Amino acid sequence: MRQFNRTFGAALAVILGLGLIQSRGPAADKKPAIGGAWVGTWGEYSPPKPGEAPAAAPAVCPRLDCKVVENSDGTWQATFEGECGRPYKYIIPMRGRQAGSAVLFQGTVDLGEKDGGVFDWIGRANNDEFVGFYTSKGHTGSFRLARSKS
Repeated sequence: MRQFNRTFGAALAVILGLGLIQSRGPAADKKPAIGGAWVGTWGEYSPPKPGEAPAAAPAVCPRLDCKVVENSDGTWQATFEGECGRPYKYIIPMRGRQAGSAVLFQGTVDLGEKDGGVFDWIGRANNDEFVGFYTSKGHTGSFRLARSKS
């Protein structure tokens, strides 16, 4: 019994020691501050038709403005605005989860028949960059945003 107590005590001391060492280790990743103003570009991907060479780069619309607000329930809302052939403004609810120093987003949104219908998208944002990819029945593309200077 005495041997058991010594072994148990030594094991307990090792476990507690490891716990203290780990608790003094690097702090867990802080939640990134992704709320606020963003600016960048977005573009459509146009797959080549049979026999055509792929385009060097996707068609890019000149400017995309975005404002991200965190809701009290831990979700976010992004308002995307710009002009690409005509003015547009979309308010998109975003579900996300923290992954290290970034937030990974996903969602589905119906922009209406005039604007391409139902879109599925994924995105990743950290303190400095917000990128995303989208697809629908007739559209595929991406966007890249950085913190707005204004």
